[in-house]
Amino acid sequence: MAGIARPLLVTDPGLAAMPMLAQALESLKAAGLGAALFSKIKSNPVETNVADGVAVLRAGKHDGVVAFGGGSALDVGKVIAFMAGQTRPMWDFEDVGDWYTRADPKGIAPVIAVPTTSGTGSEVGRAGVITQEATHTKKVIFHPKMMPVVTICDPALTVGLPAHITAATGMDAFAHCLEAYCAPGFHPLADGVAVEGMRLVKENLVRAVTTGSDLDARGNMMAAAAMGATAFQKGLGAIHALSHPIGALYDTHHGLTNAVFMPYVLAFNRVAIEARIARLAAYLGLASSFDAFQVYVLQLRKEIGIPHTLAGLKVGAEKAGLIAEMAIVDPTAGGNPVALDVQGARRIFDMALSGALR
Repeated sequence: MAGIARPLLVTDPGLAAMPMLAQALESLKAAGLGAALFSKIKSNPVETNVADGVAVLRAGKHDGVVAFGGGSALDVGKVIAFMAGQTRPMWDFEDVGDWYTRADPKGIAPVIAVPTTSGTGSEVGRAGVITQEATHTKKVIFHPKMMPVVTICDPALTVGLPAHITAATGMDAFAHCLEAYCAPGFHPLADGVAVEGMRLVKENLVRAVTTGSDLDARGNMMAAAAMGATAFQKGLGAIHALSHPIGALYDTHHGLTNAVFMPYVLAFNRVAIEARIARLAAYLGLASSFDAFQVYVLQLRKEIGIPHTLAGLKVGAEKAGLIAEMAIVDPTAGGNPVALDVQGARRIFDMALSGALR
């Protein structure tokens, strides 16, 4: 289906050292495919990771990518495949207006995505998030043909995931669904997918964290992750707008950063989303009110070990002004239900720093 004869297997350094990667590589070679491995990827990928991967792909005459791992590996794998036959710099294809039309679609190699976490949903996405090292800014590289041609979602691959990573990636899926649902605009299809994705998280994330071998819970979380990435085509918001600069500046885990910011962004947006959140709460089996949902989010975070404040991410106030300025120009900021300006972004940051929900 993918038509790949010489795949480049792209993963992260941690997975590259594990038996499952050796088995995957051996399976590709046993099938007569000219496979090779690339794993020089940071947890918050940077442009150098992509450039190094493209060089390996071209040198080995690889005609496609198998992206195997969490969101970082999937994003880098997709962007490597995208850049395989391009001549312009990667930043010329940032997700701004119609910049994607600058790309030569014939130069985009096919991708097979094999997720090993349940969070980003990158396995069903048409973009990759890469940090520009010169500016410490996360940028979204987008093209419709970056969508993997085949995605293999096997919950057994997530069974060995540590509890704290299961929690952080699961909250990433929840954040995607929540922000998509709250984003302004008319998109009932995305809203429906997002609401059901949040139900799956509510009913399965704690089980996946506490009983890592529970394949039913793992499988449902894998579905929720794909649903979140599908739904957020409608939009994201301030959770991501603040999480992106902090991840770029402090190298924090993206899903964990989203989880820390979640209740504070909810509180900030309350005036615009209270009725919608009350409907959501009822669907999730909670009392039909904003407060009930807010309490649930706080309890869930506590139960699965999410820090209550930015101190748990080792983030202080020293770069607060810069983070607020970076947040409002992040491409996700425009989807926030309450217009996000520097003062608003700084207010949310200060709330997350102090732990105050007002």
